[in-house]
Amino acid sequence: MPHPETVAVVAGRPPHTPDQPMNTPVHLVSNYVGGGQLEYGRFGNPSWTAFEDALGELEGGRAVSFASGMAAISAVLDLVPAGGRIVAPRHSYTGTIGQLEDVAARGLAEVVFVDIADADAVREAVSGAAMLWIESPTNPALEVADLPRITADAHAAGAVVVVDNTFATPLRQRPIEAGADLVVHSVTKYLAGHSDLVMGAVVAAREEDAAALAARRTLRGGIPSPLDAFLALRGLRTLHVRLDRAEANARELVARLGGHPALEVRYPGFGAIVSIVVRGGAEAADAFVAATRLWVHATSLGGVESTLERRRRWAAEPATIPAGLVRLSVGIEHIDDLADDLLAALV
Repeated sequence: MPHPETVAVVAGRPPHTPDQPMNTPVHLVSNYVGGGQLEYGRFGNPSWTAFEDALGELEGGRAVSFASGMAAISAVLDLVPAGGRIVAPRHSYTGTIGQLEDVAARGLAEVVFVDIADADAVREAVSGAAMLWIESPTNPALEVADLPRITADAHAAGAVVVVDNTFATPLRQRPIEAGADLVVHSVTKYLAGHSDLVMGAVVAAREEDAAALAARRTLRGGIPSPLDAFLALRGLRTLHVRLDRAEANARELVARLGGHPALEVRYPGFGAIVSIVVRGGAEAADAFVAATRLWVHATSLGGVESTLERRRRWAAEPATIPAGLVRLSVGIEHIDDLADDLLAALV
């Protein structure tokens, strides 16, 4: 198998025959001539397929794209039998927590939140569970799970294992190789990488799970725009270049911020997300965010530009996240400019 960096560039392209386009074009179509495999725009689109082929090859499974990360999460949760138990990290993406709390409130599932970095607690919680949902690193606490161990424990208990791989990307972590059944992405973030689209995806280790997810997408209508799929694939082509630069910046930033008396720095050791806890709580953190000039105050992440956000400004963020925690999405700008801006804002 080629290296992942090569796969990101070559997968999902048309055949290398004379006069073929180098890239799969944008297929802006709502209807097809009958009698084939597609029939209607909600059932499939060649622009989706090209992106799905590339992402699936990177993750080692079969990818299904969705209109958003939230649509992808919803489709996966639909696979849980009525009344089944879902075990999930207490520090998950707030959209995930919201969906889990919603299915629990409507009596569709039992939800148990755990410290995903505590493998013993996870093993105890998954007894009798239908699904184990994993974030690693978690958003925004950046806790790291022992994927092989808790996946094995979950499978021994009969649970399906889902990993949100948005932060790590398949270039830093391949959950299917660790035994996961499903891998979820907010394509909006690192995969697309330019803060210009909203899209999601699920990669399934088994064809039957991919077929079930595609059926949910068709039935519920959570389909991506063909243009968004085209742009997402174009972004995926440079993922390794962007991530390498952003991760190098993140590592250097951690080194420069480490030991600063106003901060506690959290970094999982890989990737381009850094969380800092500003001493002085919410007020001090808000003042810090407002004082930056290069860093952009924004809630999303994974773009080429550096962004930051105090996460507890959202009511849905768990109370166990420190009020002064600021999540940094480190971009690809020059490290001196990024560090100087943060340090000046801390004065």
